[in-house]
Amino acid sequence: MGKTNVKMNFYRAEESAENIKAIFSATGEILYLVEGEKDAVLIDTCLGVGHLRDFTKTLTQKPVTVLLTHGHVDHALGAPEFERVYMNEKDCKLFQEHSPIEERKGYLQATLGERFNQLDESAYVPPELDKEFLELREGMSFDLGGTHIDVYELPGHTQGSMIFLIREQKILILGDACNNSTFLFDQHSSSVEAYREELIRVKEQVAGKFERVFLSHHVMETDTDILDNMIAVCDEILNGKADDIPFEFMGMQAYIAKKCNERFERADGKSGNLIYNKQHIRN
Repeated sequence: MGKTNVKMNFYRAEESAENIKAIFSATGEILYLVEGEKDAVLIDTCLGVGHLRDFTKTLTQKPVTVLLTHGHVDHALGAPEFERVYMNEKDCKLFQEHSPIEERKGYLQATLGERFNQLDESAYVPPELDKEFLELREGMSFDLGGTHIDVYELPGHTQGSMIFLIREQKILILGDACNNSTFLFDQHSSSVEAYREELIRVKEQVAGKFERVFLSHHVMETDTDILDNMIAVCDEILNGKADDIPFEFMGMQAYIAKKCNERFERADGKSGNLIYNKQHIRN
């Protein structure tokens, strides 16, 4: 079987709200392109594969600025394709660790299976370990012309994890900072106790400001009570009442707090779940 042209099929897009397009990757990530009257913002850049910049040009002719939710391989490695990229400086080292193409290939093989062989070397964005990021910090706001994106920090999954509020549409984009399978078990993650404190702080900051919640994996939209649900999950872990389903990921051992299926849909029907390290529960 010959190589295929990934430029045409690695990404697809659909309208998710007024002036917002969700971009779905072949590996399951969800990126967001937000357009105002003057400018556009791309939230996350996936794995640095599949010619994302060319794809975004088919969606908008406006200047594109990139905002990264965090520095992990499946969210930040397309950054070298773009000129103006904002990321929290706390994740710069993480970005460098995940930059080598072999790191990306391991992830792609695990998620694509046999389809991985359809990718040739031209599909990959060359690593740029010294990529100069613009500083992304809490309290910033991006004016796209009639559309504003407000920035909040929610460390836990990584120390530089960020979330974004699209003010006019009242949409909160949580990325991997809080989702239905939040990873909190590697060396870059916070303790469950510290993460709970950040959830409570952010919940107070965004209260009353959003009516929809978008994620970056599995499902695009989830329930608006996900922050409350995740705080409750943290409480169960801290009180020794979690379901504790064993979980393994790339050689790392962890536990899923609440029973769920293979798509991380909770058995009780609620949103929000945590995969954590029992050695790193308290501060």
